[in-house]
Amino acid sequence: MDEVRREYVDGPEGQVHVRRAGRPGEGGRPLLCLHLSPGSGRMYEELLAELGAGRFALAPDTPGFGASDPPRDGPAIATYARTMLALLDHYGLPEVDVLGYHTGSKIAVELALAAPDRVRSLILVSAPHYTDEELAAQERQLAVPRRPEPDGSHLVRQFTELVRWAPAGTPLELLQREFAEQQRAGEQAHWGYLAAFAYRHADHLPRVRQPVLLLCPGDDLEEPTLRARDLIATGRFLHLPEWGHQMMVTRTAEVAALVREHSDAS
Repeated sequence: MDEVRREYVDGPEGQVHVRRAGRPGEGGRPLLCLHLSPGSGRMYEELLAELGAGRFALAPDTPGFGASDPPRDGPAIATYARTMLALLDHYGLPEVDVLGYHTGSKIAVELALAAPDRVRSLILVSAPHYTDEELAAQERQLAVPRRPEPDGSHLVRQFTELVRWAPAGTPLELLQREFAEQQRAGEQAHWGYLAAFAYRHADHLPRVRQPVLLLCPGDDLEEPTLRARDLIATGRFLHLPEWGHQMMVTRTAEVAALVREHSDAS
């Protein structure tokens, strides 16, 4: 296990908070880890520690989430991808593998398309291929400001939703940790959803020529991710119905093994 360190890096949207393990230029090909929305790179701390002994691994907070500065205006997926490219430049990383989860899967795809010489392979977790009806429902429910209620009922709803989609036996302490990270984006937490819903995997994922490993756990995006298997030009699809949210913590070693296998073969 390697020590996870934290620091700030200047990016095009302001300061970016980064968790990292290992050292640039040492070990295997570096890994860039991109979190879901709302949330932060904290979800990857255990995975960074696991992988950092053999490669440089980093997990930034995307602009507006965690401890990173918010963008000036409502961002697009391309906005987030530009920030990630700036991080690669800062650390002097000519080539990386990219792990993207939910919204992070879309940032990963855009980065692979925008800088194909910098991205060697992708590992995507829950990359949804929505129907028009599903997308409209998601937008109505999630792509709206989270207004605080005086009685705290908005917090109860959000925590209940985390419990709903957590696999049986997930420690409540992990859900509390994720819940706290989700609150940091405040009333702009929906900006990540707006960016994600405007970026359709059906339009972009088939254009990716790098090897893709698409993981489909049994979370809230399982059904639309099952449809995405046909969008992969090169790579493979793994259905993992017993896995779910918090898998980066509860199944760290298994995720790390999949990352190493995919990276070594790419």
